[in-house]
Amino acid sequence: MQRLFSTFPNGLPGLGLLLQRLIAGTVLVDYAIVHLRALTDPATLAPQLIALGAGILLIAGLWTPLVGLLVAIVEFWAFVPGPADPWVPLLLATLGASLALIGPGAWSIDARLFGRKQISVPSRQGIADSD
Repeated sequence: MQRLFSTFPNGLPGLGLLLQRLIAGTVLVDYAIVHLRALTDPATLAPQLIALGAGILLIAGLWTPLVGLLVAIVEFWAFVPGPADPWVPLLLATLGASLALIGPGAWSIDARLFGRKQISVPSRQGIADSD
């Protein structure tokens, strides 16, 4: 993951990425639950389960680039047939693509697992004293 992103932004940019992940993830989870409750065709079960899982992973900030790409593909696929309200899939596809390109930010599980680590090197004076 570190090879994909040179930094995991903190501060206001990190807060912006956190908000973007939270909004996209919440909308995905909400739409998936609404559609799963009204499920009449079992063929539409897989996209709703994908959206539910992707929303949960985006909220947590886990595997954000891969999940963002998956969201972009699935939502663009939902946009192409021309649903009654095309703006929600188009918005989610755009948010997913931008998260895949930008990354998760500092306030994510990805940053904790794959972010830059600080290595503490003991002072040379302590080594010389032990001789």
